[in-house]
Amino acid sequence: MVDAAERYLDEHDLARPHLAGNSLGGWVAIELARRGRAASVCAFSPAGFWWDSHSHEQVLGQIRRIRAQARVARPIAPLTLRFAVARRLALRKGACHGDRLTAARVLELMDDSIDCPFMDDYSPDEQAEPLDPLPCPVTLAWAQFDRLIPAATYGRTARERLPGATWTILPGVGHVAAIDDPALVARTIMAVTGVAA
Repeated sequence: MVDAAERYLDEHDLARPHLAGNSLGGWVAIELARRGRAASVCAFSPAGFWWDSHSHEQVLGQIRRIRAQARVARPIAPLTLRFAVARRLALRKGACHGDRLTAARVLELMDDSIDCPFMDDYSPDEQAEPLDPLPCPVTLAWAQFDRLIPAATYGRTARERLPGATWTILPGVGHVAAIDDPALVARTIMAVTGVAA
């Protein structure tokens, strides 16, 4: 996946862009920085910071259950997702306020989850390796209420492996912070890149 992302940068003449990513996207951004391909990185609750295959299996197990539930619920989802409480429940592992998304958007997320080939072949042995010194400024922006990759466990490992990274907790948000507070996510990215609000 990192190779594919790097090819994308090459194809679009992006030598060292500012990168931001959530979860797996955060991990990919960190790995691109390791290759010297980032001016800065803002990683939101990045994946990859497990300390062994068992801790990784815990996260993968949750993802597999979410995908299985999406497959089972998909036929009735267009009806149930009309209700805000159903959207909130459907996204509870990833967001505190899933009800803020439209039913159509939640259906897209469900379909993306069901059809994601990467999750079928993902190896539990892969993990983010230590990176010190950092090749560029890196911010680890962890969701306060992350139920998938909690800061108390995986965030601690991330800080140990990237000791030069800036650490921040994003208040009041779940794993996909952009669902709960897109303005906070935008401000966090702009602070990392130095862009004026």
